[in-house]
Amino acid sequence: KLIVAVQQDEIPRLKALYERGLQNNVPGLKLIGAKEIQAKEPFCRGLMALDSPYTGIVNYKQVAQSYAEDFQEAGGTILTDFEVTNVEMAKEGSSEMEDGLKYPLIVRSSKGEEICCRHEVTCAGLHSDRLSEISGCSPEPRIVPFRGDYLVLKPEKCYMVKGNIYPVPNPRFPFLGFHFTPRMDGSVWLGPNAVLAFKREGYKLFDFSTGDFLDAVMYSGLWKLVLRNLSYGLGEMYRACFLSAQVKELQKFIPEVTVNDVLRGPSGVRAQALDSDGNLVDDFVFDGGSGDLGSRILHVRNAPSPAATSSLAIAKMIADEVKRRFEL
Repeated sequence: KLIVAVQQDEIPRLKALYERGLQNNVPGLKLIGAKEIQAKEPFCRGLMALDSPYTGIVNYKQVAQSYAEDFQEAGGTILTDFEVTNVEMAKEGSSEMEDGLKYPLIVRSSKGEEICCRHEVTCAGLHSDRLSEISGCSPEPRIVPFRGDYLVLKPEKCYMVKGNIYPVPNPRFPFLGFHFTPRMDGSVWLGPNAVLAFKREGYKLFDFSTGDFLDAVMYSGLWKLVLRNLSYGLGEMYRACFLSAQVKELQKFIPEVTVNDVLRGPSGVRAQALDSDGNLVDDFVFDGGSGDLGSRILHVRNAPSPAATSSLAIAKMIADEVKRRFEL
């Protein structure tokens, strides 16, 4: 991966990123100049770049399926299409209390299915705030969905990108920014932008949910964020509508890319945690509640990018928190 500074004011942030990488023992990191950038990426232009030679790409669907197989082989059970609608303690004197002493926590689905357990760990992404709320824990931070639309390079133009090319992160926004990502199938994704999604699973431009939309626009934290960053938000909306505006962002890194070289690609939805002061939460939030119910639950409220890349390290951190919190 090359993280490329294209403006002078990005260089101090790039150097700070380099120092942080060294502190975290990232192997092979080095800062390189314009000529070295072109030696690695002939079509890329930049003032300075952070070269991370051991960054790689994977088919994450296969990784997730492998995790699932490991989990099942260890005795775990995977349930899909299980929408959690209620979490409560078994009631004394009821049939639910047969296993109540050992498994006092009951998780119910929208279809009336039940799971009885001792403890619950949730990593609910786009619905993490709602799941926290129905289990009697805090609704904060709230989740506001942001859709990211990608472009793809036409196959005959993929020669312009050899590896991952990323911008220097903007500390004001935890979004990735426009970047070039080679895929396992040989394609190259470009983007994404970041615009408010009108549905929590709003992967398409016109996806809309009245409930999700009202949840977002009635939240004071969102309005504080919007008013504080109005020009940035309008710019993102403009780029979402006009292909040429997105390509202009890409040309900061690869000037040869034109509108004729790209196609509209897939979209993703980011579960962005937002506090009531309008601050984007860009780190993990672990919380639970109090009493018999809340003390048995751990909510992982925010696992921002790169949650997939760092999934094993994150899993270890969650497991350590589970042991500590539940005294296991």
